[in-house]
Amino acid sequence: MNRSKKIILLSHCILNSNAKVYSLANYSGCISELITSLCDKGYGILQLPCPEMLTCGVNRWGMVKEQCDTAIYKKQYKKMLLPIINQLIDYKNNGYEIKGCIGIDGSPNCGINKTCRADWKGEIDKFFDLEKKLNSLQTVNEAGIFMEVFFKLLKKNNLELSFFALDEENPTALVKAIQKELL
Repeated sequence: MNRSKKIILLSHCILNSNAKVYSLANYSGCISELITSLCDKGYGILQLPCPEMLTCGVNRWGMVKEQCDTAIYKKQYKKMLLPIINQLIDYKNNGYEIKGCIGIDGSPNCGINKTCRADWKGEIDKFFDLEKKLNSLQTVNEAGIFMEVFFKLLKKNNLELSFFALDEENPTALVKAIQKELL
């Protein structure tokens, strides 16, 4: 049997930019520089589900953390993550090394160290103040909602992972730093 027994988890859009909000896909397909290097070093890749794609579909607006910070979203996210947790438990119990998880900083859901917040709500009509809404957008040093749910499930199941992040605005900029940590 020729298995490395090394697993890395990736946010969905690292392997599939087609799941991203239309204007945010800064690469076509996947971040091949990262994926190729992980595969070359024998990593098995576990792709996390895209919470926004599964709850809102491909034709969605960009979101901010406040919009996802609801009981119903968190319940759905937990449901999406439980199969991943079960796989991680099985891998761990069978001697596999879960090397970490790579998320997307800036994402309202998959941010590890940074996410986006804003006062985004309401109807887009003649009374809508677009400039005011855009000016309320800010990057904050917090995890996204999906990752917060993931962190809690990992802790509850005594699973420890290292977390790494690519930047939403320039996803390939941190590839070398992550490669240095993992390879």
